[in-house]
Amino acid sequence: MENKSNKRKFKGVVVSNKTDKTVVVETKRLKTHKKYGKKISISKKFMAHDEENKCVIGDTVVIEETKPMSKMKKWRVTN
Repeated sequence: MENKSNKRKFKGVVVSNKTDKTVVVETKRLKTHKKYGKKISISKKFMAHDEENKCVIGDTVVIEETKPMSKMKKWRVTN
């Protein structure tokens, strides 16, 4: 039987690693405007759990949705 995962995954860049075991990852995506059809760049920041504190600013990482670890942290770094 296949193991299907409903967890969302995003690829982004680490923009901050100042807190212990936490990094801030910025993701970017393109969205089309409904009326005008123009492509719009949308960026969003997520706080993610980094158990070993190995991520540095500028790293490209994949984050995966997980159970809430704190008020703001609901993601973890997978690689």
